[in-house]
Amino acid sequence: MDRKYYLLSALCFLPLLLAAQSNLSNRHVELGFEMQAYPTGIIPGVWATYFLTEKDAIHLRLGLQFINHQDFGVQDDEKGKGFGATLGYCRHFGDKTTGIFAGARCDLWRNQINWIDYDGDGPEILDSGISKVLVIQPTAELGYRFLLGSDRLKFAPTVAFGYEINVKTTGAKTGEGAIILLGFLLSWSI
Repeated sequence: MDRKYYLLSALCFLPLLLAAQSNLSNRHVELGFEMQAYPTGIIPGVWATYFLTEKDAIHLRLGLQFINHQDFGVQDDEKGKGFGATLGYCRHFGDKTTGIFAGARCDLWRNQINWIDYDGDGPEILDSGISKVLVIQPTAELGYRFLLGSDRLKFAPTVAFGYEINVKTTGAKTGEGAIILLGFLLSWSI
């Protein structure tokens, strides 16, 4: 495996290392729903956030990914779906209830892509197939949390930038590269 994959894998464990540096006070849990959209897909998911301190939190997301690379990928048409998990860390700059937050996260996706290659611009199909892809996606995220009625219900628009890396592909190569995601989080403190 290439050195860059080892480095990226190590970066995925950064949230755990940061979490280990916290004290035991002010801990609480939030559960919620997240939706992210990017130019070639959407990612809905459920997540749990564990506040380590008043300002520091780690989160875990389980999600689905619906992909439509169109002709932005390696093949002429790439569509598919997948499932995955996210581990992340975020720092709140207001309080834990409202304000700006920033963080780092790492997604691991298992996607299945149905692809087609066409003869030039015409409708004639030259080749087609299915690729199974293991993807690692480190991202940096920025957001702002608002209260919705009570201090337990929160809403946060987010923007994230990262890189999608196809670590293992069974079948033809498919698209990967820089990614920007716009999204929102809806959470409930328990």
